[in-house]
Amino acid sequence: MSDGSPSLPARLYLLAWDPGRRRPGRGPGLAPVVRAGALTELAWRGLLVDVDGVATPRDLDAHSGDPVLDGLLELVMESRPRPWESWVTCYAGVTLDAVPAQLAAAGFLRADSRRGFGIFRPVNYALERAQTVEALQRQTRRTLTGPEPVAEVSQRDAALVALAAAAGVPTVVSPADRERHGERIAALTLRGSGAVPALGKVLLGVRTAGDEAVRWDRDGVGSG
Repeated sequence: MSDGSPSLPARLYLLAWDPGRRRPGRGPGLAPVVRAGALTELAWRGLLVDVDGVATPRDLDAHSGDPVLDGLLELVMESRPRPWESWVTCYAGVTLDAVPAQLAAAGFLRADSRRGFGIFRPVNYALERAQTVEALQRQTRRTLTGPEPVAEVSQRDAALVALAAAAGVPTVVSPADRERHGERIAALTLRGSGAVPALGKVLLGVRTAGDEAVRWDRDGVGSG
């Protein structure tokens, strides 16, 4: 975010904030969609390329200048080759933890680290720019619902809506929205894929992660 504009993973994180409760949802769907945003951003910048379905660094010496993206790029470089959809969930919590720290440094969030019983508790974040986040949510919903022709939507905004819709980010898209605007979502996905050919594979990973989260919730798997 060297230019002050949030990257795709940062925008997806901000989209998840509930304006009323002033905090983001941290359900099982947040980490995969934020990671998917980071993968898409790296592909957008040409730092990750598709080689037979595998997310592959274009250059082992390449860097984005963005610590969140560079952290993921380094992880991909140091790990065994994996397909795009696998990277949506693999160590996704690393990216999820890095994004709010970056947003706090940029002034979008405020970090609140409290000490109790001689130890530091996990960092909590408060929203500093509520109006900015609410404007981002409204703009994303307008992109989702129209009336702007899909051909006139920027490819980056199209990819943002495609990712948010695939994950079902509740602040901008409901299950009813996904059904009602299914054709437009498909068109926006195609629009975003024009700049990021691997977007379809990333979206598959997001949907698979969502289906798995629903299964775990339904069956009670992993409950204490």
